[in-house]
Amino acid sequence: MNTTTFLLLRLGVAASMFGHGLVRLPKLAAFSNWMLGSFEKSMLPKVLVLPFSYALPIAEFTVGLLLLLGLFTKQALLAGGWIMLILILGTAMVENWEAIPSQLIHLAFFALLIQFIPYDSWSLDRYIRK
Repeated sequence: MNTTTFLLLRLGVAASMFGHGLVRLPKLAAFSNWMLGSFEKSMLPKVLVLPFSYALPIAEFTVGLLLLLGLFTKQALLAGGWIMLILILGTAMVENWEAIPSQLIHLAFFALLIQFIPYDSWSLDRYIRK
């Protein structure tokens, strides 16, 4: 892997996360209501789903923005990986098997990018490390 490949992969997963958060933030209450409805028959209690439904778009937006900027890249990649793990578990709880492959692909990108973090040279982190 080289620095350009790392940049393209980082920007790809960044755009996905940023876009997910960006479109959900203006309709946060509607997104939360949709998520509550989706988890209504799951074993997860509303007391857990409700705060997560509000936090998820903010987390997606933040991780995406940090990755677009290349700022705190390793921490953002780790956070993105944890978000995906939580989403995979939640998706399994509601038996939405069609969504899991997309989440696994995101997780794989996060893991791959963490593995090759030394190739992260096109970022704001590079200037901070100096």
